[in-house]
Amino acid sequence: MKKITVIIASIVMFAFAANAQKDNVRSKVAVLNLDTKGFAFDPVQSGNVTRLELDKLDLFDVMDRYDIDYLLDKEKQNVADCYGKLCLVDVGKKIKADKMLTGSIELMSERIVITMRMIDVATSSVEKTQVLDFLNVKTQVQTMIGLTLKKMYKLSIDETALTQLTQSNAFDTAINSPKDEKVSLNGPRMGLAVFTGTNAQILKAGTNQGGFEMSPITFQFGYQMEIQYIGQGNFQALVEFLPMITGLDQGKIIPSLTILNGLRENRLGLEFAFGPTFLLTKKADGYYEEGKWKLASEWNSQGGKNPNPNSVVSRSDSRGEYSLGSGFVFALGKTFRSGRLNIPVNTYMRPDYKNGSQFGLSVGFNARRYPKSE
Repeated sequence: MKKITVIIASIVMFAFAANAQKDNVRSKVAVLNLDTKGFAFDPVQSGNVTRLELDKLDLFDVMDRYDIDYLLDKEKQNVADCYGKLCLVDVGKKIKADKMLTGSIELMSERIVITMRMIDVATSSVEKTQVLDFLNVKTQVQTMIGLTLKKMYKLSIDETALTQLTQSNAFDTAINSPKDEKVSLNGPRMGLAVFTGTNAQILKAGTNQGGFEMSPITFQFGYQMEIQYIGQGNFQALVEFLPMITGLDQGKIIPSLTILNGLRENRLGLEFAFGPTFLLTKKADGYYEEGKWKLASEWNSQGGKNPNPNSVVSRSDSRGEYSLGSGFVFALGKTFRSGRLNIPVNTYMRPDYKNGSQFGLSVGFNARRYPKSE
C-alpha cells in the first residue's frame, strides 16, 4: 500500500511538473513586414520596429529577423506583399512559427492609424486585433507601435504619452511637437488692475497733491510672449515676457514689463509663475508734515534756512520725473482649450506691504501650431 501511494504521488508530481513546463513554454511569434500607406515609411523597417517593440513586452519568443530570412530563402518564399491571413498562415507553417504578427501603418486625414493583428497559425484565426489612431507626428511612430501593442495585451502604458499622441487638444510637449525645441504661445492679454493702500490714495488724489486723479481699479492691455523650454511628462517649464500698459481707460499710460518663470501642468493646464516686474512712473522726493505730503523743494521755497527735519522719501508723484520702479509678481492661472485655441486666465499679486499691494486678473488667447507634415 505504501509503494502504491509513493507511485501515485510521483505520477501526480510529474504531471504537475510537465504541465508547469508546458505553461512556461512561450509561443514562437514571427513578424514579417507591415503594410504602410500615405507616407514614406519602409514596410521592412516597420516590421523591424514592430519586432523590437514586441520583444520588449517579454510575452513571446520573438523569432530573429536573420533566422526568418534564412528560413524564407531556404523555402524560396517571397513575402514582399504577404499581409493577408492566408499568406501569413502558410508562411508560419513553413518557418514553424506558432503565431504571426501583422498590421498596417496608414496616414488617413492627417491622422496616423496603426492596426495590429495576431494570427494563430494552428487554427488559422485572428487571435487579437488592436486599432489606434494618432496625431500626425511621424517621428513618434515607434512609440505609437509600442503603445498599440501594449494596449492589445492590456499592459500598463504611459497614459500621458498616449494622450499627447492621440488628443488634438493636448498641451504641446517634446512628444507631440518634436520639431519645435521651444514652443512659443504668444498672444494678447487684457484685464484689470486693483491698487490698494497708499498707492490707491495717490492715484485718487488731485494733481495739486501729487496724485493722478485716477480710479484705483483700472484697465490693462498688453502682449505676452511665452516660450516653453522644457516639455516632458506631465509638466511644462516656461518663461514669459509680458509688456503691459495700464490706465488707458483713464487717459493715462503707465508702461511695465514683467518677466515670469512658470510651471504648467499638462493635463489640466494649471500654472504657477513668479518673477520681477519693472514699471515706468513719475516719482518725486518729498516729506510728510502733519500727515500731508509735500515736495522736498517746498521746504526751501518757503524760506526754510535750516535743514529739513522731516524724513525725505521718494514716492509716486505726478509732479515728479519719470523713474524706473520694480517689484515682484506671483501669478496663478489655468489655460482652457478649444480646438487649437488656448484661452489663458490668470490672477496675480504684486505685494508691497509699505505702500499697498496690487492685484490683477487677465484673460488672453493664442493659437497652437501643429507640426508641419513632411
